[in-house]
Amino acid sequence: MRFFSSDRDADSRQADDALELTHGMPPPERRIDPGYPPQPPFDYERYAARLPTARRRTVTRWIMRGVAGLIVLFVFAVGWLAVTAPLSKSLQPPTPPSITLLSDDGRPFARRGAVIDAPVDAAKLPKNVTNAFLAIEDRRFRSHWGIDPRGIARAFFHNVTSKGRDQGGSTITQQLAKNAFLDSDRTAARKIREVMIAFWLEAWLTKDQILSRYLSNVYFGDNVYGLRAAARHYFARKPENLSIGQAAMLAGLVKAPSKLAPTTNLQGARDRARLVVAAMVDAKLLDKDEAAGVRPARVVPEAKAPLPNGTYFADWVLPAARDHAGEIATESTVRTTLDRRLQAAAERAVKRAGLKQAQIALVAMRPDGRVVAMVGGRSYAASPFNRATQAQRQPGSAFKLFVYLAAMRSGMTPDSVIDDKPITIANWSPKNADGRYLGPITLRQAFARSSNVAAARITQQVGVAKVIQAARDLGVSTPIPNEATIALGTSSMSLLELTAAYAAVAAEQYPVRPRGLEDPPERGVLATLTDRSHALDGTLHDEMLDLLSASAETGTGRAAALSVKTYGKTGTTQDNRDALFVGFANGLVVGVWVGNDDNTPNAGLSGGGVPARVWRDFMQQALGVGAAQVAAPAEDEMVDPDAANGIGETLENFLDPSNIPPVEGEIPGIGRVRLRNGELDFQSNPPDERDRRRSDPEERAPPRDFGREPDRGGRDYRDYQDDR
Repeated sequence: MRFFSSDRDADSRQADDALELTHGMPPPERRIDPGYPPQPPFDYERYAARLPTARRRTVTRWIMRGVAGLIVLFVFAVGWLAVTAPLSKSLQPPTPPSITLLSDDGRPFARRGAVIDAPVDAAKLPKNVTNAFLAIEDRRFRSHWGIDPRGIARAFFHNVTSKGRDQGGSTITQQLAKNAFLDSDRTAARKIREVMIAFWLEAWLTKDQILSRYLSNVYFGDNVYGLRAAARHYFARKPENLSIGQAAMLAGLVKAPSKLAPTTNLQGARDRARLVVAAMVDAKLLDKDEAAGVRPARVVPEAKAPLPNGTYFADWVLPAARDHAGEIATESTVRTTLDRRLQAAAERAVKRAGLKQAQIALVAMRPDGRVVAMVGGRSYAASPFNRATQAQRQPGSAFKLFVYLAAMRSGMTPDSVIDDKPITIANWSPKNADGRYLGPITLRQAFARSSNVAAARITQQVGVAKVIQAARDLGVSTPIPNEATIALGTSSMSLLELTAAYAAVAAEQYPVRPRGLEDPPERGVLATLTDRSHALDGTLHDEMLDLLSASAETGTGRAAALSVKTYGKTGTTQDNRDALFVGFANGLVVGVWVGNDDNTPNAGLSGGGVPARVWRDFMQQALGVGAAQVAAPAEDEMVDPDAANGIGETLENFLDPSNIPPVEGEIPGIGRVRLRNGELDFQSNPPDERDRRRSDPEERAPPRDFGREPDRGGRDYRDYQDDR
């Protein structure tokens, strides 16, 4: 039951109910009271007059929407361009990446990347130099705003109608934009970005600034970038002194620098230069009379030898140098630890090794890990593979450093006694290289004679785990198998890693990390906490020096002994595949490896042969010391298992004049004699001087003991005798 508040509501409700009864049918026609005023007729003219106004409003609305869309699109394009080609760098002079490595004395020794030089100022260059580039690359450079519609139309017409090589319509500003910020992809998106950057450059830089940056960074072939570097590289002169012919040749190289480089295609470069001169005349930038007098340019190589792009040391240190320099977007110089004098000494020692087909590697470092010299093979040009850092080879008996360190840590001393007699561990029965077994001997004797059975017995006593831990503490990170055979150096590692382990003994702290940069890289907090240096206990250090000196001065490595205290250890792997000597003296730690790249055997190769002699040769040059006078071993003393001839050390090799060190001396009564490259050179004394020397007994030179006095190469007759 419904209740209504008033009669009016009731009437309304009744009307609604009446309408509802129609069930959706239209209501009945409403009768108009005759007295009701009639409605005015519909004004069709007024309605029609309003129609054009509505249409104009619609068109205006769409125009505004289009403008807004273009603004949004422009903002989006600027943002996209800012991300893909940062405009904030557009005002900086772009240069190709280049890094120059400096030795420890600040002198450059290698360059990786482009050859570049200081930028040029277009306003200060001779007009004929800049006009040569404008004539052939962009004649309307001074008048356009970054793009040249006429040039684009000309290039389009040529490309459509001609079957020859396509022409480009890029301006110098566009080329600078492309070289500085973009890649060489031939896409519409890249072209749009190029045009936008060109407009940006034209808005913020003067024409001379744009031209200066273009000339300072354009490629001229032979890995040379920039006009100053190209003028120096091809003509050995400054760009301010270029002749018209030389400027025309350089301007012509821009089109195809690799193909037209005059060092390899002089005729092609000259033909292109003639086209440039003709273009200068056609553009009214050069008189015909001057053009007729232009002579073809000649290539004059720079007197100063260019820096090599790679060396063994440069290849090794480059990743760290790049990290040190950050993102290399410009020329960068990084100071390294390389000592040029020691590097030259290392190369001489390797060259004098007398090797035939075998390869060689040498690493020299300071006890703190600074690598001062590195040779990774006989010839970098023939093989850039770095055998000092990249090759993983077995260290042989040089691994015994870790075995005896574990023994000293376990309470043994150099005077402790060990049985030098055959032993079998599981199914492994090691043997001494010389086939001799001396019974009970001291650890000092066992280490000096490099007894294999003694090393195996020590490993069994102290445990393989402690030997591995000793190697890990001294910085060896390569995998080491958990088996007793590691006592003889069966696990592989690099020569650099092994040399750094010996450097830890010299430094009295471990580990020693090899580095090639003068400024050590910054270390994080975690690395500082987890990789701290530890001191080598004083007693333990003295005991290890005792063993290493016994090996280098009276043991298997005595061929390396110097006139100063010498420490080191030989290493020879199975079947004479690898031979090493690693040691140190007077603050210099050096490792030498000799072997074949294919790991094939070398008859007679041993650590006490060629590697020890190369080590001594280098150290004599590096330290300015002589070779030690070591007495030949007695018949009942230990026999050097590494004393066989080194690879290539045959009679023929010894008689090779190039392998005989220079000898210079004086023969009494005759004069001075010099032996170099197998030839004798006599220099007679004046007659009166010879007569005076004959008559004065005190002026007579004492007879030389050629059997004991070492020559300049540091060898004496016992070297050849011991190595037989």
